Amino acid sequence: MESDPPGIQPRRARDEDPTTAASSSAEIPAPTGLVAKPVEARGRCLWRKGGAAAVSWGAASTVGRRKEMEDAVAVAPAFMALTCERVGGCAAPPGSGEVSHVRFFGVYDGHGGAQVADYCAKRVHEVVAEEWDRIQNPECWKRRWETAFHDGFKRVDNEVIDEAVAPDIIGSTAVVVVISGCQIISSNCGDSRALLCRGNQRIQLTIDHKPDREDELMRIESLGGRVINWQGCRISGVLAVSRSIGDRYMRPWVIPVPEISFMSRSEDDDCLILASDGLWDVMSIEEVGDMACRHFRWQRRNGLVDGVSPAQAVADHLTELAYQKNSSDNISVVVVDLKSRSRRRPRQ
Repeated sequence: MESDPPGIQPRRARDEDPTTAASSSAEIPAPTGLVAKPVEARGRCLWRKGGAAAVSWGAASTVGRRKEMEDAVAVAPAFMALTCERVGGCAAPPGSGEVSHVRFFGVYDGHGGAQVADYCAKRVHEVVAEEWDRIQNPECWKRRWETAFHDGFKRVDNEVIDEAVAPDIIGSTAVVVVISGCQIISSNCGDSRALLCRGNQRIQLTIDHKPDREDELMRIESLGGRVINWQGCRISGVLAVSRSIGDRYMRPWVIPVPEISFMSRSEDDDCLILASDGLWDVMSIEEVGDMACRHFRWQRRNGLVDGVSPAQAVADHLTELAYQKNSSDNISVVVVDLKSRSRRRPRQ
């Protein structure tokens, strides 16, 4: 089995060294129609039980029916190396000093061009890590992560302008997830989504930033903006998202401010799926989650097919299925297998 490579691993799957682990955090408000059941308190860190260390992932992207590929995907397996106490949200008694690798996964959906999405894939994880390190004596661990993501997204947005990465009319949505042995931390800016499959639950970890979302509409109109229904709700009849990185010509209505959510990990977690709206435009949360879990069960029973990991097989299948369902957009999918290898039951 391979050990974690340094840096970003875009659009590919890697199995990880089971001696390393991932780190993240706590509760999220459940979106409409979805109820996230609280996780029972654990007396031991999930990572220390050995389950959280053995994760793998896969990523797939296709230009689909668009003329240009404007999506970008980034995976940073060595995003951070921290004790669970420093990450925050660990249920185990403090003081073990065990270090786990905190993993970072991101999907960036560009519009108007690919420049901002490509830049985000190279920089967001680096900047967020730097901002997290910059915070001294945080009042609480959740606040530290919220500040790191807020300041990190704003800093990348400023870099896009300062370094002339792209014209003002180009931007990108961003959905990123940080995973540790105990926590899943999601940060979203736009209409890409993150989905957690936990047993029979399909838990949407992010809520789309659309101009007709009630609170977003009130914010836009309070600043003098207009939302016009032209091939869907759009700000000034142009942009169909209300938050993004870039898009300076739409300020102050379009902002690079993410919403952060926290979810404690559970031994019942099956997989995590991040995807651009090329997937979600043609498949519901329930369809994606059910298909992924069925595929994982089959893959785990039958082992690797042509050397492809279950996570990669699911990412490939979701991408192909969205295209078959006539998605008109670029399609990018990242799938993270969260199931402990000790709990998998290969066919004898």
